[in-house]
Amino acid sequence: MRTGEQVSIVPREAQPYQGRRAGLVTRSIAGVIDAVVVVVAVLAGYVAVNGLLFLLDPRGFRFSEASPLPGVTTGLLVLVAYLCVAWSATGRTYGCHVMGLRVVSRHGSRLRPHVALLRAVFCALFPLGLLLCAGGRQHSSLQDLVLRTSVIYDWRPGQPR
Repeated sequence: MRTGEQVSIVPREAQPYQGRRAGLVTRSIAGVIDAVVVVVAVLAGYVAVNGLLFLLDPRGFRFSEASPLPGVTTGLLVLVAYLCVAWSATGRTYGCHVMGLRVVSRHGSRLRPHVALLRAVFCALFPLGLLLCAGGRQHSSLQDLVLRTSVIYDWRPGQPR
């Protein structure tokens, strides 16, 4: 390295993609990672509730039933909360962090909380809207088109610039 050169935190191989819109495969992998995070969180909550019930009444303890409708509802609520908080705080979830992605507004800034909430609800209820980003140069999902957001490659830490 020569004197005066700055070291970039963006990997050399990734530098040509920095700031470009992400495609279907990268976004799908990030989504799978986020789904695993949410499933683990819901299962941890289930174990914690049953552990508390056991501590309160060890002799009469029985595992609570995990019914499909409340389980799916809880999972969707946790997913929406997780996505909303992550996107409004830093623009990225854990899956986005792993894949080097960030969700930004049409101006390239962090999402406002109400936009992040709407996008999270939209993503939870219409996950197939992501397939729309497979076609076209803009790589925009249905959620991106409706709410004027983008998912870009961004390996830099901190807030979007």
